[in-house]
Amino acid sequence: MNIALVLAAGKGTRMGAAIPKQFIEYKEKPILVHTLEAFAKHSDVHKICVICPADNVEYTKELLQEYNIPKIAWVEAGGASRRESSYIGVARLAKEFGENDVVMIHDGARPNVSERIISENIEAAAKFGACETAIPSQDTIAVSEDGQKISGIPDRSKMYNVQTPQSFKIGIILKAHQSWMERDGGNATDDAALVMADGLDVYLVKGEKNNLKITTEEDLRILYSIT
Repeated sequence: MNIALVLAAGKGTRMGAAIPKQFIEYKEKPILVHTLEAFAKHSDVHKICVICPADNVEYTKELLQEYNIPKIAWVEAGGASRRESSYIGVARLAKEFGENDVVMIHDGARPNVSERIISENIEAAAKFGACETAIPSQDTIAVSEDGQKISGIPDRSKMYNVQTPQSFKIGIILKAHQSWMERDGGNATDDAALVMADGLDVYLVKGEKNNLKITTEEDLRILYSIT
């Protein structure tokens, strides 16, 4: 079983809009609807689960009905952080599906994910247990320990910009979350980092520039320009 867990619980404060960014309209549909449709139309995605803001659960359900999104298993309220929202979803999935079933954790505001990316995530997670979508960094990356001066410049050929989906066997990502909380690892914005902290390898899936996350108004303008 392959399940898409779409995280759409953010408030989108950097967008500066009156509503969360995932509900902003793009090409006559909310961004979240485009994201869900990308997974729904993929033949190897069997179920879709949605994590949304607690005060938007009913509105999200209404959107799913309005746009007739198939394969939806459930809609659940998220937590105070991305990691908490991810754990809420993963913990529920662990009760409903097998530990070797694949979960693709994806940003609700990343609507342009391709069929190839989804397919390769499913294949890599099933084979290796954990994978992360990423593209090679085109820019040199500078590290600063104090935010004032450069501490180091890593080899650009080893640097990647991370995207989603990040995909795992359910048993692996559940254990990684539980271990993280037992260690009181604090907040985390990357599920693959939890798996790596648990001592497991995470494999790369080739991403795409067009698979961008809508965080600011500029991102939305870029999305319009490329699609």
